[in-house]
Amino acid sequence: MNIRRIITSAFLFTILTVGLFGCDKVISVVSDDEMSRGVREEIPIGVVVALTGHHAEPYGFPMQRGFELAREEINNLGDLNLTFITVDDMSTPDGAKAAVRHLVDQGVPAIVGLAISTHLKEAAPIAQENKVIAFSSVSSAVGLSAIGGFIFRTSLAVDISVPSGVMATQERLGYKKVATIYDEIDVYSRSSNEMLRTVLEANGVEILTQEVFKTGDTDFSQQLTNIMAMEPDALFISALSQEIAGILAQTPEVGFPDTIQIIAPDLTMDEVQKAGDGAEGTIGFIGWSSISDAPGNQAFVRNYRAKYGIEPEPWAAQSYATLYVLANAMKTAKSTDSTAIRDALAQTTDFPTILGKLGNYAFNPDGDALYDQILMIVKDGELQFFE
Repeated sequence: MNIRRIITSAFLFTILTVGLFGCDKVISVVSDDEMSRGVREEIPIGVVVALTGHHAEPYGFPMQRGFELAREEINNLGDLNLTFITVDDMSTPDGAKAAVRHLVDQGVPAIVGLAISTHLKEAAPIAQENKVIAFSSVSSAVGLSAIGGFIFRTSLAVDISVPSGVMATQERLGYKKVATIYDEIDVYSRSSNEMLRTVLEANGVEILTQEVFKTGDTDFSQQLTNIMAMEPDALFISALSQEIAGILAQTPEVGFPDTIQIIAPDLTMDEVQKAGDGAEGTIGFIGWSSISDAPGNQAFVRNYRAKYGIEPEPWAAQSYATLYVLANAMKTAKSTDSTAIRDALAQTTDFPTILGKLGNYAFNPDGDALYDQILMIVKDGELQFFE
């Protein structure tokens, strides 16, 4: 499938909220014979994103925009006719579970979205039990794709991203003693910190302190003060978007020294902008960059700007790529049967996407994506390649 083609015509889609679960909806599913003959009947895809609550602005809205843009392009290529049934997870695990149950009842073969690892951990077993594909475009805690064969993820899982990120940063920075700070409630943050601890210790790096906070905290001054007193060479942050921005923003307020290099996996421009001067010099290892030359990436950036009037966000890019990977599996399977699509997804290898530096996308045996990640640093308020 050629993802370089730019299509600008818009398609209507239906947004359902959890509060509308009682509404009836007729879904047309394409049979194997119809798919092989190229009949373009509607193929319903479930979309679970946060449209309300504290995850909506940093995750849900960008994801929705990425999915919409990909759907327009895919449909205009002429082989598939995807429609969305979009459900608000309301930024809660219970909302995510209710959304997946609703979409399973609607008979969709696949569900995309499910940003937060804590939510996917709760909701993925529902999809797996009902043999419906749950394809998360953002979550990255260790082990979630291993819940079952119908679970796939586009974000680089932390057991894939952290080892290579630590290797790359230690090689360049030569740190020997570090500190970490993480959200003790969030599944992703705990998973990231645990993987960091394992990899750092295996590489002979001393961890002086592991400071903790809780989701929703806004004051990190005590933790940052404790870290400064330890005088580490580097600080690793494992947190969701709001807390990453909050921690970085407070570093100037507490006099955090430039001698302590801050490293925040999955750092985004949204967090950089919110943190202001506190983000300067921060390093991140990430899965997508607007300045990479991965196949179709610059076309995606131009198309996104034209459609939405803003710069594309990483979670939009990953969601855009997710739908293309799913559509490719449907074409390969020549079926809308979820098991056939699952089998085709599992066999995906060297599929060109906008992710990483080279764009070559594949899955490991657990259903976690494999592609090269990008090392970035904040310079003059912008994310640039860290060479």
